[in-house]
Amino acid sequence: MSTPLKKGASKEVIVLRPEMHFPRWESVLEDAAQAPTILIVDDIDLNRRLLKAMLKTAAYRILEAKRPSAALSILEREKVDLVVVDLVMPEMSGPDFCRMLKNDRRTQLIPILMTTSVQGPENEVAGIESGADEFLIKPLQPTVVRTRIRAMLRNKALIDSLEEAESILFALAQSVEQRDEHTGRHCERLASYSIALGQALGLPRQDQLALYRGGYLHDIGKISIPDAILFKRGLLTDDEWDLMRLHTIRGEEICRPMKTLAPVLPIIRSHHERWDGSGYPDGLQGEHIPLLARILQIADIYDALTTARPYKPAFSHQHAIEIMLE
Repeated sequence: MSTPLKKGASKEVIVLRPEMHFPRWESVLEDAAQAPTILIVDDIDLNRRLLKAMLKTAAYRILEAKRPSAALSILEREKVDLVVVDLVMPEMSGPDFCRMLKNDRRTQLIPILMTTSVQGPENEVAGIESGADEFLIKPLQPTVVRTRIRAMLRNKALIDSLEEAESILFALAQSVEQRDEHTGRHCERLASYSIALGQALGLPRQDQLALYRGGYLHDIGKISIPDAILFKRGLLTDDEWDLMRLHTIRGEEICRPMKTLAPVLPIIRSHHERWDGSGYPDGLQGEHIPLLARILQIADIYDALTTARPYKPAFSHQHAIEIMLE
């Protein structure tokens, strides 16, 4: 069996549009149960009280922390929509705290407003470079604080809507997998194998994320394929096979409206291409096949070989590798 990676490369496998309507942020504020949660991190009680007074005109839910360690504990258990943090704090500086949040996938999209009473452009530069979205110098002007926070929360609401739309696509992809009782957890394994290969090849983090998403979304286009074809026993007719092969194009069309999924589109479209040009939908050959699609296909072949199917037992890792190297 030929494999889609370039010859000479390492062969060891390592173990909704049409339109999206965003909710108006103002409508969310009308529901106290869904009021945005703001976390104020400042070791000075007076500063926290002043900020709370400035924000009392809106239905915000305010949480407070005197120290970064307390703030991190809150972030572990609470859904926070915005963080206000001082530049100078005990335990760690505001920029260090900001970098910690931005480097954690769970908190990296939370907007951060950094404040300080220390004058000097170098402090603002340090704050923004650490990942803060806004920077204000004390004494704070209530109108400016409220305007900045409202704008930051509006952007956060749009991001949340995008995340929800992406979650719906992942749910649809998993529903496709669950239609076939013989491919349970296939997407999860494919994502894991693909990331392992990407790490072994030294791919950047964004490519590894695309491989993870591609593991789940590569066959989402099969949602458009009738069960009578998808689960047909025996050979497909030419017309049925033509329809089946359209799932790569359909999947790309489903995910294209999501800009965050742009790096995944080549995986979805090209994961059935073959090194010799015999694949589909475009008949690409060799290195014209996108690298991430080749990686996912290797993982797909390995998973098919090492998983039991009605027509074959699960092969061992060693046997699967031997077959793939033939």
